[in-house]
Amino acid sequence: MAGNATTRFDNVSLLSVASTLPSRVTTSDDIEGRLASALARLRLRPGLLRRVAGVLERRNWSEGESSDDATVDAGRRALAEAGVDPSEVGLIINTSVSRPHLEPSVAVRLHNGLGLPSSAINFDVANACLGFVSGLSLAAGMIESGQIRYAMVVNGEDADEIQTNTIRRLVDADGDREAFMSEFASLTLGSGAAAAVLGRTDEHPDAHRILGGVTRAATQFHDLCVGSVDGMFTDAKALLKGGLDLVVSAWKEASSEWDWATMDRYITHQVSSVHTNAIVKAAKLDRSRVPTTYERLGNVGPASIPITLVEEQATLAKGDRVLLMGVGSGLNTAMLELAW
Repeated sequence: MAGNATTRFDNVSLLSVASTLPSRVTTSDDIEGRLASALARLRLRPGLLRRVAGVLERRNWSEGESSDDATVDAGRRALAEAGVDPSEVGLIINTSVSRPHLEPSVAVRLHNGLGLPSSAINFDVANACLGFVSGLSLAAGMIESGQIRYAMVVNGEDADEIQTNTIRRLVDADGDREAFMSEFASLTLGSGAAAAVLGRTDEHPDAHRILGGVTRAATQFHDLCVGSVDGMFTDAKALLKGGLDLVVSAWKEASSEWDWATMDRYITHQVSSVHTNAIVKAAKLDRSRVPTTYERLGNVGPASIPITLVEEQATLAKGDRVLLMGVGSGLNTAMLELAW
């Protein structure tokens, strides 16, 4: 049966959110320079990443930097901003797509790096680019139920390996334009890390309430975007159409329960100019209330929503309504409301 899953929270707040960005800037011109022979063979004009995706540059980790270390750094600052001691944390959820190995979980390294107590539950949650929002909802539910007092949701992404492998394959291959464009999304990826701390509203009445939201699945589209460190292969047109249909369906059904037409800010998952403009048009959003970071940071996967929220914090006032929203490969969509 088609329909949304709806969740509401009464006593959970976002206490803080922090991000750590890599120091190395990689421009789209840099990437296209490495792809010069492939672009020439396929007769594709330079400036493709700027024209099609609106991505001018992205960040990559420099020597001595790593996504794990950056996530720990973001987590430490989030804890300090929240005024929460690591010993008080009862849960850490890592939501990264990037992972250096299958076992153990990435969460164990972050748990250790942050000096969390042995009583703190730790695990990974994978839900493509919706991972961070899924982690927030899961952590909020555990706080609401009384299982834990404080939770951390973290994410660290590293786009280097997949981009290196993709560029090498596109340069060495003799495929056509369609094959090239099926890997285009990999070229828009960026690296970064973020962390959030959640707690009880009754203990932190001045924090930002997590009110709840909806999710909706369209898993018949699970083959439209499939990725690994070797590469990400996407049917871009079908993915965009399926994602928009999913968002609109979820939005329309949610309108009977949630008043999201006049939010103060819409923090969307940052994919590209095409995707952002399409969602703005389909949901009839006020474009001035939809901040973007993809131009400078690219698509940082699940980290893009918290990174964008971090950048918007200074412009938000108490009482502002914020909607986190996005679509993840699979397909899934999620919308989560915060009362700032």
